[in-house]
Amino acid sequence: MAVREGAMRIGIVGAGMIGSTLAKLWADAGHTVRLASRHPEELAALVTKLGKNVSAGVAVDAAAFGEVVMLTVPLGAIPQLAADLATSLDGKIVLDTGNAYEKRDGAVATEASRSPGGSAAWAAAMFPGARWVKAFNTVYFKVLEREAHRDGDRVGIPLASDDTNALEVAAGLVRDAGFEPVIVGALARGKEFEPNTRSYNTGMSATDLKALFGRTGRR
Repeated sequence: MAVREGAMRIGIVGAGMIGSTLAKLWADAGHTVRLASRHPEELAALVTKLGKNVSAGVAVDAAAFGEVVMLTVPLGAIPQLAADLATSLDGKIVLDTGNAYEKRDGAVATEASRSPGGSAAWAAAMFPGARWVKAFNTVYFKVLEREAHRDGDRVGIPLASDDTNALEVAAGLVRDAGFEPVIVGALARGKEFEPNTRSYNTGMSATDLKALFGRTGRR
């Protein structure tokens, strides 16, 4: 899919703090968003609050709806989502916000952390037709709420993917949400901004992230 101008349809699987925060930011930017939950009727108040550009459904609805689909769920949910959604995500850009937490995800986190490409490469292997991008996994949702569209040097969002065009689309959505994309490189480099790395959960500026990852210029 070519980089597009104008509104996009975005499916978000996971209506927790990251999913709902980004749903608001993207809806405010003019995109249409479908938030997914196992119990979409429980999202009625949130959808009303977020406005006319946001609707709710189950995961298969969001996957079918979105030109871009964000997965923002605990890592332990990924194998079942792969069984349910992998075919419907063929050819689509998938933004993966996942992190491996052993206390929460148990053996799945251990397995994913041991993957040479980190948790994103581990997850991407279950969705072989998707265009996988690691994104929005490093910043606390309250920082996203508070710092979006700030003046000056914006909060940086590191991105990693093996698909150059998918990276560019993701970078545009990062900007639309009010942040600055920092393209780190191939998907395997996503391991460089997972938990217990220098950039994780710091809210670092784009300038500082580019220095950390050895990037220059604006992408």
